[in-house]
Amino acid sequence: MNDSFLDYFKCPEQYARLTLKGPLSVPERYFRFGAGSVCYGHLCGAQNRSNSGAMCDVVQQVTVDGGTVQLPFDVKEVVDNLRHELYPVSARNEKSIVFWLAAAMYYRIRPILPVGVRKYLQRLHLMGWDRIPFPHWPVDRSVDDLFELLMLLTLDSQKVEKIPFIWFWPDGAESSAIMTHDVETSLGRDFCGTLMDIDDAYEVKASFQVVPEDRYEVTSDFLNSITRRGFEIAVQDLNHDGRLYKNRRQFMERVAKINDYGRQWGVDGFRAAVLYRQQEWFKDLDFSYDMSVPNVAHLDPQRGGCCTVMPYFVGNLLELPVTVTQDYTLFHILNDYKAHLWKTQIELIMEKHGLLSFIIHPDYVTTAPERKVYEELLSHLAELRRDRGVWITTPREVNRWWRQRAAMRIVEDHDGVRIEGEGSERARIGYAVAVDGRLTVTVEQAVANPAVLKTPVRQW
Repeated sequence: MNDSFLDYFKCPEQYARLTLKGPLSVPERYFRFGAGSVCYGHLCGAQNRSNSGAMCDVVQQVTVDGGTVQLPFDVKEVVDNLRHELYPVSARNEKSIVFWLAAAMYYRIRPILPVGVRKYLQRLHLMGWDRIPFPHWPVDRSVDDLFELLMLLTLDSQKVEKIPFIWFWPDGAESSAIMTHDVETSLGRDFCGTLMDIDDAYEVKASFQVVPEDRYEVTSDFLNSITRRGFEIAVQDLNHDGRLYKNRRQFMERVAKINDYGRQWGVDGFRAAVLYRQQEWFKDLDFSYDMSVPNVAHLDPQRGGCCTVMPYFVGNLLELPVTVTQDYTLFHILNDYKAHLWKTQIELIMEKHGLLSFIIHPDYVTTAPERKVYEELLSHLAELRRDRGVWITTPREVNRWWRQRAAMRIVEDHDGVRIEGEGSERARIGYAVAVDGRLTVTVEQAVANPAVLKTPVRQW
């Protein structure tokens, strides 16, 4: 139980004193832990729903004994259930044979379908998305809210004014942002040079996810044209037919080829086509990080969502979740040609100091209206970098930092508080403080941008 809390905050071990208050006897179910966090897992004792049928809030079941917080659920189980999408989703069963047959038929005829027909079928498939109660739209922060409340309970149980922890991002950056470009067609491939020019105009380096087979020709000259400009490459699926996770046998056949392409191209990252995923199979991906799990997937073909705005490990693989709505969804499903939704999601993510993770397809920003919205987004990100110290970087760099942070340790002794481990010269000490029943976090020596001298103070 304590490991999940320590992995998230990276605070000294002596503060993590969480335990179960009894045996887990209630079957897995949804419940609340405070106002913000929806959880799924087993509970201790005879926990019942309220008379209204609403989910019970188990925060009143928490007790403190000698500085130890006694919880009516297993933190690790609940966090894993949310991050790994091990909770019931919509009534549609994405793992059923009917779903895969329909998906196979769609992707087989998709290349010959007019765009208008594709949009109609996609909107039909997504009908009722706005009535899905969980995960929360437009950003779900259930995991982050849960850890926030656990930190508040820890502060109270330990009777301390503040708890030091390793700040989430290097050099005290308030949040981090990564731009990724999924290249789906030859049209998108041929637009990559122009898209890099656009990104460079705002000093943003991105990752291009390239499909190895069938979709378009992938030459070494094309790959080199990306990397020599300081951009990154990741493998995107095998052939983008939407069937990577159809069954275990087929997955293993395809993943062997996918892993080979990763080694040939010398890349560390992977993304599945259409964000299809089976997180329990990620162990077979021979990559350092994955970018296939949405934060909330109401508008994706496979619903669910990891319910966090932070990177997390699935075994040895680091997941960099997609936390912001894709460009295709914004333009062609929501029919929205403004950046307002993106900006709303950005603020919700930054309230938790999370990862701003974008998918912008070179295939869908070739015309002026879409390009204008994308450039508005880039301009906004540049302002956030300048004014609020957002660390705009690449997926590979986030992966490197998050692994370094995971291996660091924070030491609090008679000499003060310090951080030890590789990369600690970029690490900063944060402090968690309870103010009027809310969690306030501050960071020393902010930020990555030396022009910004203020220290971020955020109430969660």
